[in-house]
Amino acid sequence: MQPEQLLPYIAQVFDQMPFNQLLGLKVTGFDESRAEVRFAFKPELVGNPVQQILHGGVIASVLDVVGGLMAVSSALSRLGDVPAAELQEKFGKMSTIDIRTDYLRPGRGSEFIASAIVIRSGNKVCVCRMELHNETGHHLALGTGTYMVG
Repeated sequence: MQPEQLLPYIAQVFDQMPFNQLLGLKVTGFDESRAEVRFAFKPELVGNPVQQILHGGVIASVLDVVGGLMAVSSALSRLGDVPAAELQEKFGKMSTIDIRTDYLRPGRGSEFIASAIVIRSGNKVCVCRMELHNETGHHLALGTGTYMVG
């Protein structure tokens, strides 16, 4: 199977991960150049009950998810036509090495959009830039993630 044929399957797998479901994440854009994940505000995600804003851990987690999704796409683009068993083995080894989150504004909104692009991709490591915005376009957070991909 070619990498571009795998992208919808991978998006579906991310949508079905229990932690991603707990957060309410839905992959809404995913290709070789960009990944996008959306989720709705819900009381369980609040970190400050007085201000009713997202918990910082939720923000960091969402940025990590979208960065990891983008890193998977980057790794796929290097593989070519690979047997399913080999793909499964490679995906099982992918993980976050490091993530930095910069909180720019309080996490207010009714819907949140996280996106990621690749900054640099090598045979072993991929570095991504991630952003989180609310439904009105306010930039809430940004991140840089380093992912093991090989």
